[in-house]
Amino acid sequence: MKISTKGRYALRMMVDIAENQKNGYVTLKDVSARQGISKKYLEQIALHLSQADMLRAVRGYQGGYMLAKPTEEYTVNDILQVAEGSMAPVACLEQGKNTCERSSCCQTLPVWIGLGKVVTDYLSGISLRDVVDGNISQPAK
Repeated sequence: MKISTKGRYALRMMVDIAENQKNGYVTLKDVSARQGISKKYLEQIALHLSQADMLRAVRGYQGGYMLAKPTEEYTVNDILQVAEGSMAPVACLEQGKNTCERSSCCQTLPVWIGLGKVVTDYLSGISLRDVVDGNISQPAK
């Protein structure tokens, strides 16, 4: 499984906004400069996050973006799901109901279901607050 640049940049943008919204709304121009990400690309990502009620947007001179909720109410999984659309490890698990004609006899399906659960559980256990504060424990080896 590979997280796209869209997912990685969405998480970086949310962290940046969380760290910099103390003085009001954060502009994408400023996020772009700090993160080295194209403002145009950030605009696309911000639109998705705003539509998912994760960001509040204000237009105009003092406009920009602010988190819609406290950082501890966001999980990395929530953010990546909005950006990526699906975190399923295989295509047949992307939709709610598995419509693959082989699902009833697929011996590998439990592997992919298990992997999806491990990834979801791990990413759901990390809040945006944890990322901002650097409080992310490494999984046991």
